[in-house]
Amino acid sequence: MSFFKKIFSKEKKETLDKGLEKSKNNFFDKLSKAVAGKSKVDDDVLDNLEEVLVSSDVGVNTTLKIIDRIEARVEKDKYLGTDELNKILREEIAGLLSETNQGNATEFEVPSTSKPHVIMVVGVNGVGKTTTIGKLAYQFKKAGKKVVLGAADTFRAAAIDQLQVWADRTGVPIVKQSMGSDPASVAFDTLESAVKQDADVVIIDTAGRLHNKVNLMNELTKVKRVMQKVVGDAPHEVLLVLDGSTGQNAFEQAKQFTAATEVTSLAVTKLDGTAKGGVVIGISDQFQIPVKYIGVGEGIEDLQVFNKIEFVDSFFK
Repeated sequence: MSFFKKIFSKEKKETLDKGLEKSKNNFFDKLSKAVAGKSKVDDDVLDNLEEVLVSSDVGVNTTLKIIDRIEARVEKDKYLGTDELNKILREEIAGLLSETNQGNATEFEVPSTSKPHVIMVVGVNGVGKTTTIGKLAYQFKKAGKKVVLGAADTFRAAAIDQLQVWADRTGVPIVKQSMGSDPASVAFDTLESAVKQDADVVIIDTAGRLHNKVNLMNELTKVKRVMQKVVGDAPHEVLLVLDGSTGQNAFEQAKQFTAATEVTSLAVTKLDGTAKGGVVIGISDQFQIPVKYIGVGEGIEDLQVFNKIEFVDSFFK
């Protein structure tokens, strides 16, 4: 029986288990080597564990936090067997995630206090940003919400075309202009259209270029300012999409975007194709921004609401 109470559907949990399989196997292969021949958690084991966590893309600062917590438990209990290390790690990582990710949502929801609820999506090209927007649109529509998409990544014709494909696939309206148009103008038109249609959710795609921080900041600030002419407190959410398979590079992207704009939530994609799932733990801890969604497969249903209990359960299963 699982250490944690099950709250996901069986199908969702199986997808999550499968999506984290590479990360889990990589981690526990390293962990078993780290404690080989040891019966007690001592300095050598902790040094080895530190190396395991860092090499699993948890990140140096978060790793040191976890090690400090385990050292405190060793000091308190005087003797901890290596057979208990799995359970202790599980508890400490769950504790870390709990400090950033409040609650344990399992469904795609938006606050009833904002209508339309405006989500501005940021992230570099290639991280799965447009695909994440399409899957979000599908999930919100499936939940009974009226959704409008805005193609404000006007610097690439491919970005507009790709979002159009997702709009057609999910059956939701899209507002777009020609390539090279002013992104803020597209965002303005999208919100006007959404208000007229009495939409529940608006998802705005933005340019995926990591040009210099000042230009990025100015561009995103302008988009926000223009949207607020239609919906006074928009955007209600700034969602940063990160590619989990890039490991430490995802940390660098998170630094760039959090410096350029106020990011309020994260989506970590492509976890199914990588052994770098530990990056979710490190990014969540280091940036103190909640991970809201994770991508654990290519199917339209395989974008999941991030649930810290189920994530840790699948990782340590």
